[in-house]
Amino acid sequence: MQRRQFNQSFTSTMALLVLAAHQQAHALTLADLTDRDASTGVKAALEKGALAAVALLGRPDGFLGNPKVRIPLPGFLEDAAKLLKMTGQGKRVDELVTSMNRAAESAVPMGKDLLVGAVKSMSVTDAKKILTGGGNSVTQFFAEKTRDPLGEQFLPVVTQATEKVGLAATYNRVADRAASIGLVKKEDANIQRYVTDKSLDGLYTIIGEEERKIRQNPVAAGSAILSKVFGVLK
Repeated sequence: MQRRQFNQSFTSTMALLVLAAHQQAHALTLADLTDRDASTGVKAALEKGALAAVALLGRPDGFLGNPKVRIPLPGFLEDAAKLLKMTGQGKRVDELVTSMNRAAESAVPMGKDLLVGAVKSMSVTDAKKILTGGGNSVTQFFAEKTRDPLGEQFLPVVTQATEKVGLAATYNRVADRAASIGLVKKEDANIQRYVTDKSLDGLYTIIGEEERKIRQNPVAAGSAILSKVFGVLK
């Protein structure tokens, strides 16, 4: 009986020691990860995610066919569009929504160089912040580094695409009035600006999703440095 109790106690103690050793090893591995490895791994993940997001969105139905990023009419105008459809103008409303999303699909590929440039110029501090940050750390990084210059690049493309649809000018007039009484946000009262902003939101959303895939399964990314860096966070 005593021997059985001793064996059980010994087994429990060994299990605790193994668990403690594993936890200590994990902590040491993360703490001992070099700045170079951390920076290289994060850069590789973000560049891979950015290129994948551009490829997914910058094609027909990249926005229009994806419920996560599809660009709708904003707020009050979405409700107004339902009334227009009831009066037989649904086709024109659908043309506007389609043109908004096609504009985003046309603009996104132009952002590839800026996104990759932001990744390559990333500091070690930025890399570690992303490595240990929360679920929106990637979105915050790209928004801070690229949103304004990407917006400038996207706007002319979006403007050209939306002006092909006659309802674009009508949208701006109606949205401007709606904004003056608080039914639409002021930043959404211009269709070109609205679509540009939504294009960027969608781009960052998909980049974040691609980066999360790498975090969850770094081995599947097919890169030794990604597996090493993100593997220690598992």
